[in-house]
Formats: sequence, structure tokens, C-alpha cells
Amino acid sequence: MRVLLIEDSDALRRNITIGLKKLGYAVDNAATGTDGLNMALLGEYDIVILDLMLPHLDGMEILTVLRKKNIDTRVIILSARSEPDDKVNGIIAGADDYLAKPFSFDELCARMVNLMRRGKLVHSDDKVVVGDFTLDLQSKLLLLNQTPVDLTPNEYRIVECLFHNKNRIVTSERLSESIAGSYDMVSKNAIEAHLSAVRKKVRKLGGELPVKNKRGFGYMVAEEL
Repeated sequence: MRVLLIEDSDALRRNITIGLKKLGYAVDNAATGTDGLNMALLGEYDIVILDLMLPHLDGMEILTVLRKKNIDTRVIILSARSEPDDKVNGIIAGADDYLAKPFSFDELCARMVNLMRRGKLVHSDDKVVVGDFTLDLQSKLLLLNQTPVDLTPNEYRIVECLFHNKNRIVTSERLSESIAGSYDMVSKNAIEAHLSAVRKKVRKLGGELPVKNKRGFGYMVAEEL
């Protein structure tokens, strides 16, 4: 596994790098936001471990650039900011997980393993088409017959996860991860509420969301309901 660590603390950067290399990971590191972004854009990494408070360029700016360029490398945010709003904002911006400082090295490694177990949500092009619906991965839009459906960030994340796994059952736990990463869980009731809101928005445009509820298993996007 190739890892990019972007962290301005010399001691923390050194300790994490040594620890990961002992476990067999290939690790590159950067001490500034500018260097980190350049490395993330040029290298092919499995995971980026990203501090938020960096010199020259903030971690959130790095994350925004990566996602705008459709780079789907897994990102774990490390930050002394531990308020719920900080975590939510990081996940909405495109991070896959958020670990507040101070943290244990073992927990960091466990979260890295968990992220890689999920695999990458990869599609051969920039769009996923299901019937009259098109999910535009670059613009982060769900379209019904070319008309945008106005989704909140969490609603979009759920729809994106389902459409990427078209014709496969997706558990509520997996949908929870698509919203909050592995640091927290979103209840089944909350997921149902998000999906209900999406259905209502789609119906107002004269459509029907192609999502089946497989009772006891999860949800599935199907070409035909």
C-alpha cells in the first residue's frame, strides 16, 4: 500500500512514517500544504493522511482540489479540531474518515485497513445511467431526463453509493459509511429519512427513484422496479 502523509509536526510525521514503514507500507511525506498537494496530484497513492492546519495551504483546500479533479484516493483527516461540525464538514468535503488528535497509532492503522477493505468506487466513465436517471460524477448531480434533482450533500452521497453499486444490494451500514466514514454511524431511520426526501424531490419532477428496499438486507438500485 502506498501512503502519502501530509503533516507539519516533525515529530508526529517521523513517528507515523517509521511506524507505517515497519508494517511494510511505502510512505512518502510532506511538511507543507503546497508540497503535499503537488505530491498527491502527481503520485498514485492508496491513502492520503491529511492534517488540516498546514503551512502555505490548508488541508481542506487540498481536499477540495483533489475531489474537484476527480481524484478518488482515500483520505483520512488528522486534526486537533474535534468538534462534530468539523468532522461533518470534513466528510462532506470528501474525506473518507476523520481522526481527532491525540490518537493511537493502532487506531490509525485499523482505520486505514478498514478503508481499503471497502475498495474504491470506480466507474469507467464520468456518469452512471439508470433508466431516465443520470448520475454525473464530476458535477456531483443527479439528473432526471437532464433536469437536476436538488439534493443535499448527504442525500447525494447515498444516491452515489447506490448508483455505483447498481443491481447489487447495499447495506445500511455501507450507506452510513458513505455519509460519515467509519468514525460514526448514521441510523437506519436517518437513512430512510434521506431516501424519503430524495423520493419526494424526484416525484415532484414526475419520476420515481429506482431504489428497492430489500427488507432485512439493504437497498438496491435496479434498472426496472
